[in-house]
Amino acid sequence: MKKEIDKAFAKKLFGTRYERAGKTFLICLIVYCGLHLSGVRLRISPFVIYLMSAAVTAGIMWQVLCAGTIKNMLMLPFERQEFVFSYISILGCYALLTKTGIVWAVVFAVSPQNPVEIAVSAVCAWNAVLMPAVLFSQKSKRGYVFIWAVGLAAVLIFLKNSVLLLAVFAVNGIFAAALLKYADPYCFCPQESIRRHTVKSGQKLLMWRYFFRYLTSHRNYLLNTAFMCGVACILPHFFGEAEDGAFVPIGFAILSVNTPLSVLLSCDPALEQAVRCLPGQKKAFCLPYGMFVFSVNLLVDAVFLCSYRVQTGGFGADAALFAVVFALLGAIGFVLLEWFFPIRGWKIESDLWHHPRKYIVPVFLAVIAGAVGVVR
Repeated sequence: MKKEIDKAFAKKLFGTRYERAGKTFLICLIVYCGLHLSGVRLRISPFVIYLMSAAVTAGIMWQVLCAGTIKNMLMLPFERQEFVFSYISILGCYALLTKTGIVWAVVFAVSPQNPVEIAVSAVCAWNAVLMPAVLFSQKSKRGYVFIWAVGLAAVLIFLKNSVLLLAVFAVNGIFAAALLKYADPYCFCPQESIRRHTVKSGQKLLMWRYFFRYLTSHRNYLLNTAFMCGVACILPHFFGEAEDGAFVPIGFAILSVNTPLSVLLSCDPALEQAVRCLPGQKKAFCLPYGMFVFSVNLLVDAVFLCSYRVQTGGFGADAALFAVVFALLGAIGFVLLEWFFPIRGWKIESDLWHHPRKYIVPVFLAVIAGAVGVVR
């Protein structure tokens, strides 16, 4: 039974013939060999590698857990313990191979580590697979699990001995796995994945209401916007030495990388089908969508300008004009990409968040910002 469950989850994430796993492994191998043979060597602290391994893996695990990939599988007969461990192990393999593996390929190619440090990196990633799963499954005790995770992060930060870290994280991983042994599979089905907002018969669909409802039911989208506001607060520190705010437009380009807002149509195939099939929906959807993205972009840019004023003493009227123009251009670019080049064929929402398409608009804005800097 476990073998069939593993195969079902693996095919859902890696493709019917596991082609995605093979392609990703080949990419990691090419990246590692290319960087290693290039002779480039950097000194990277083992602590930084441990932290990167844990942070990247935990972030991806939380995203795939929130994606609700489990919900269709729950309709099949299953053994609780086998189901949970199959689900977590396949998600962990996905996170480690498709995301953490690429990070490891780059880091270990330019900064060779000894076997103990590689083992600690692996056990940190293993704990980063298990801890989000424990946090997600223990809905009534998330406060305690969160404190546990914070304590584990503190151990990673302050304990400098790699051998002790290996022992501590190995024991912690065993304990976390023991807790998952008693987890209920239905706890891994997030409410957001089964929640639906309906519109009464004859009631006009208000796109703005849809956007706000969508964001409030997907808190990770709001968290990403809050993170961009945090980046906007610290970004002026790096531009403070630029004369007359010459790099301010570059800041607007960097802050346009708000991935969730750029895939609102791609992540909801049912909405896309309705928008494309119903008459008059092109204007009814694209205009409010563009204004919504523009509003969020302008909010983040406003935070950036306020932080820039506090840290550097002020900015000119041209900076405020650039904020409006770049927010508008970013919104137009996102809407055009979503309408003419939607992302299809993705397996889970994490694929959308990390799709290379998200860099097209920021790179375009960065080119414009560079041209503006040259003219000024």
